[in-house]
Amino acid sequence: MQDPTTDEAIFPFDNSYALLPERFFARLPPTPVSEPSLIRLNESLALVLGLNPERLSAPEGIEVLAGNRVPQGAEPLAMAYAGFQFGSWVPQLGDGRAILLGELIDCEGVRRDVQLKGSGRTPFSRGGDGRAAVGPVLREYIISEAMAALGIPTTRSLAAVATGERIRRETDLPGAVLTRVAQSHIRVGTFQFFAGRRDEAGIRVLADHVIARHYPEASDSDNPILALLGAVIERQAELVARWQLVGFIHGVMNTDNMSIAGETIDYGPCAFMDSYHPDTVYSSIDHRGRYAYGNQPSIAQWNLAGLANALLPLIADDQDTAVELATEMIQSFRTRFEHYYRTGLQPKLGLAEARDGDRELAQDLLKRMAENGADFTLTFRRLSDLVDESLRNDERVSGLFEDPAAFDEWAIRWRRRLGIERRPAAELQRDMRSVNPAFIPRNHRVEEAIKAAVERSDLEPFEQLIEVLATPYEDQPPHEDYAEPPRPDQIVRETFCGT
Repeated sequence: MQDPTTDEAIFPFDNSYALLPERFFARLPPTPVSEPSLIRLNESLALVLGLNPERLSAPEGIEVLAGNRVPQGAEPLAMAYAGFQFGSWVPQLGDGRAILLGELIDCEGVRRDVQLKGSGRTPFSRGGDGRAAVGPVLREYIISEAMAALGIPTTRSLAAVATGERIRRETDLPGAVLTRVAQSHIRVGTFQFFAGRRDEAGIRVLADHVIARHYPEASDSDNPILALLGAVIERQAELVARWQLVGFIHGVMNTDNMSIAGETIDYGPCAFMDSYHPDTVYSSIDHRGRYAYGNQPSIAQWNLAGLANALLPLIADDQDTAVELATEMIQSFRTRFEHYYRTGLQPKLGLAEARDGDRELAQDLLKRMAENGADFTLTFRRLSDLVDESLRNDERVSGLFEDPAAFDEWAIRWRRRLGIERRPAAELQRDMRSVNPAFIPRNHRVEEAIKAAVERSDLEPFEQLIEVLATPYEDQPPHEDYAEPPRPDQIVRETFCGT
């Protein structure tokens, strides 16, 4: 429906996925809500997308963001996909509570999906109501925007809209719709949907679409499909390395939650670690720790093996040859991941030049942190305060350890290693602060913001948290308490999906 206030469309859609065969999706409009009201519009993102924030926050724009109005140029659809959920095959999943409105080209020339999440039932809802509650919508808004500010590839949150309706979960909760933006919503599970149906033609169409949209360089390869697999592996290796470097735990790394574009997608029971330990799990549904922090690289490789399996018929006519080529490519994940993780971990310690023993030095610190309950984010951030001898106060870091001597012993070797590079303290501190954030969306702060919004309709804690997280690498003296770990009574031990 065209916006009646002007001939110009609210969203300048330029759709491509809607041109694919009908079996790729189900066409349907969002389900209207009773009383839509704007919770928050991401004005800076709107400008990057070439959109007018004033029009989006006007009544007509809110109607679009709520799903009550189908804007000009939209071709709303729910995407079909399958996936392995906690290792178990589910042949049909799909967008059960999301509608892709369409695609646009942003101000940087990048094609972006615009999707409404919580917009009602679809043919893929599997008995669900297709709705979202305010709490999970605000959680995704907070954490996805925090990830973007940290420089980690991610879907973005354009807007959150309250529906004026109640939805039933464990209790009645206020409903909301999130407008999500991504390079695309194509997943590993999208390929698996067609592979599970032995629809080789569908896999071919999807692969060609993904190459044209995300990896055009693959088309110049002697084997474009193998090159596509390699490109996806490369992006995922870098992405997961970046997660590890900031202590992010996705929580539900099913194959239907892995983006082909290499972005973090589907923020459900995700969380950032407080005290470091590789076995850390927050997700209430991850009973066996399959998606624990330390398992994320190996799970990513397992998921990518599923993508390779789906692509086998297109990699080579001879199955043995296809398996050999795909296996070699999948085995390269670990080397690629280690490269990105190593080159990201070094600057966190102030090391600019790779030398023998650096990895062991870093791993020894992590081991001591795990044994002593040291806070992941603060340990690395405060290391930068120790490089200036005139301001030296080791207790700022050692005090984070149950046994301070564990850090003191390590620090001797660390300082000896720093001395080899002979870099000025100011340069060291600047570089370390540029990669070690002071502020992350700590679980207790996220829960406080959500509780205030849901129980008291108080959005001030949410807005304040969004403001602090927008500049995570900068000191913010008025908000130093946002950098602190939780008190014992504030610790959040479980996070939830919200579906």
